Parts: sequence; structure tokens; C-alpha cells
Amino acid sequence: MNRPGGDGADLGLSPTNPSAPSDPEADSPMNAQHLPGDLLRAVLHWLPPADVARAACVCRQWHAVASDRAVLEAAFRAPWGVRRVVGEPATRAFWRTTSLGRYALSHTVRRGDTVPGIAVKYSVQVTDIKRFNNMMSDHGIYSRERLLIPISDPEILLGSTCYIEMDHNAKREVAVFYPEGHPTGNAESLANAAAAKKRSKRILESVRRSLHVDDGTAEYYLSVTDGDPRAAMMQFSEDLRWEQQQPGH
Repeated sequence: MNRPGGDGADLGLSPTNPSAPSDPEADSPMNAQHLPGDLLRAVLHWLPPADVARAACVCRQWHAVASDRAVLEAAFRAPWGVRRVVGEPATRAFWRTTSLGRYALSHTVRRGDTVPGIAVKYSVQVTDIKRFNNMMSDHGIYSRERLLIPISDPEILLGSTCYIEMDHNAKREVAVFYPEGHPTGNAESLANAAAAKKRSKRILESVRRSLHVDDGTAEYYLSVTDGDPRAAMMQFSEDLRWEQQQPGH
């Protein structure tokens, strides 16, 4: 005797495959892993850097969008209301930290300037200026064309444009705010840009030689590890080990 509904229709089973219930969530066009790129990008624009980094681990599509320059920049500048960030950091790891310490104000050193006087002008501590600029004493100001000033009032960043620079006197890479509105284009700024490019090239060359691979492969592993050479080499070793464990190797 056949039971009512014995054909499986009332149990939600597929007529063509009675043993497998349908999965409406997997079939849905709104499955989280298959969101349209524009929609996913709009969502990620609202997330802090830590969550953007986690989103990059979901799948290939999410990794591609979460690694987009515009998405990384938006997450970096949002906490402080910065309008725009110009320039490329030496590594993508730069974007991960959004603390106020990632920003600095550029002060052009003029005749008669002293560290205590500058500290009073910008309402910061003398020790903070010296630490931020890698200065052992106040006399270090005489060998500098400019000083990086720690941001004491975040409101000065609202609606501003900042420029990513590697200051080789301070030995730090920061997003620099210029009170006059833009960099002066002096020799120091040009030298910093050239040095940053040279450093990136040196990292690429080091990874290429260590892994015994071509430039393209080295660039790939640096890109998926946010420019961290040690992590790039570890990721390459893991991939190579997996490949060697496959049948036929």
C-alpha cells in the first residue's frame, strides 16, 4: 500500500533525485559568496580594516575585492574623516592599522625653530616629537628640512588629503597631512619616493632569489601576503609541499 505523499513531494525532495533535499540557500542568487562585485565592494567600504582582512579569506572573489586599493583606503581613512589618501605604501600591511599614529603633520623647519617651540605650537610633547622623528636630542632638528608632528587634534584631518610617505630620517612610513594643502615637492620628498620604490624592488628581488622563481611568481606571493616577505616564502613552501603530496609526484 502506498502511503499518501509517498512520492516525496511533501517532504521537499527533488523529483529527479528523491534522495537529496533541495538547498534553497545554495541555489539563491543572494548567496553571500556570490554577491555582485559592486554590492560586495559597497558593503566592505563600511568595514574596519580588521574585518576587511577577514573578508579576504572567504573566497577568491572576496579576496579580489577586499584587496582592491579603493576598499583598503576607505577602511583606513574612515575613522578620522580623511577625504583622500594619495600614494602607495611599501606594503599592503600599512593599511591594517588605522590608529592616529599612522598620521602625521608636516612641519617645515625654519631658522630659529626649536623642538620645545614646535611642541608648544602644535600642543604636543617634546618627547613625542623626538620619538616620532628618531631624534636622540633637540639638536637633531638642525639636520632636518622638516619634522613629522604627531597628530594631537584629530579634527584637523576632517576632509583633508594626506600623502603616504616614507620619511628616512624618522624611519617610518606615515600618511602626512600638509597644513598648506599639498607637498612642496622638495628634494627630500622626491628622495623619499625614490627610496620607497627602491625598497619594494629590493624585497621583490630577495623573495625571487630565495624561492628560485621568476618575478611574476614572487610578485604573486607578495601580493597574497600583503607584501610580507617572510609570509610569502612560508606560503610558497606550503603550496609546494601540498603539490608534492599529490598523486603522480
